[in-house]
Amino acid sequence: MLTLLALVGLLVLVVQWRAAARQTTAERDYPPQGRILDIDGTPVHVLIAGNGPDLVLIHGASGNLRDWTFDFADRLSDRYRVIMFDRPGLGWTGRLPGKSGAWNSASESPMEQAALLQKTAALVGIERPIVLGHSFGGSVAMAWALSQPEETAAVVMVSAVSNPWPGGLGWTYTVLGGSWGGALAVPPLSAFVPDSYVDNSVETIFAPQPAPDGYAAHIGAGLTLRRASMRANAQQVNHLRPHIVKMSKRYGSLTMPMEIIHGDADTIVPWKIHAEVLSQKVANANLNLLEGVGHMPQHTNPDDVAASIDRAAARAGLR
Repeated sequence: MLTLLALVGLLVLVVQWRAAARQTTAERDYPPQGRILDIDGTPVHVLIAGNGPDLVLIHGASGNLRDWTFDFADRLSDRYRVIMFDRPGLGWTGRLPGKSGAWNSASESPMEQAALLQKTAALVGIERPIVLGHSFGGSVAMAWALSQPEETAAVVMVSAVSNPWPGGLGWTYTVLGGSWGGALAVPPLSAFVPDSYVDNSVETIFAPQPAPDGYAAHIGAGLTLRRASMRANAQQVNHLRPHIVKMSKRYGSLTMPMEIIHGDADTIVPWKIHAEVLSQKVANANLNLLEGVGHMPQHTNPDDVAASIDRAAARAGLR
């Protein structure tokens, strides 16, 4: 028994050491690209580029603001002030009070995330922005619009989560998003997930289009594989649906221009469940469906997404 306990203890130490070493490497290789601001004790990473009407970009699950800096933000900064955030627990933004800890399964709701980002926006002087959300970030964009409807000029939803979906999200989120899974399963995954798995995951997210050359290296997947970030991501996704159910009942109250752009080949966030239903609930919404396009049109069809932003700006009287 003593030998077994010693072996278990050694295994735990090896796992934690390996996970910590990979975290150190990721944080060295992918430092903050913008400023880290203290918002009521929570560090928030924000990057601002360009001049013009304010455009807020909110990234999806398992990501960070580097998704926008690969190529997309440069396409917009000649005519917008582009403001990019890391969402709570991801990239270089910390978790909200009471949400962290290896055994804690609490998560930041879309409303809580929007509130944190809105406080940061106020601090850097953002006024009446267009708010764009991709994938999970769409839920935060909708929360932003619902909580500050008069101050939100327009909303752009890109392959975005917005409405309740049938069924679950699979055992991975259920396990990693729970207290036991977060404490016991996350460290070995953080320590030993191979690079080939990350590359395959990126290709799956882009399918049926290929991921652009250099994207996987740029995005900084190692930041998401950190133990705290893996827990934050799993918990937020795992607990999202009840918040979406509540929020979706209020969509009919929104009157600002809304551009919805979605690929009809997106199997991660199906357009029939999200984009189509949202376009029917919001009176001032315009749906642009991209034939044969998957989950990442900001990279595979950037001109189409930029055109959606320009339409939103024109409809809001900003251009």
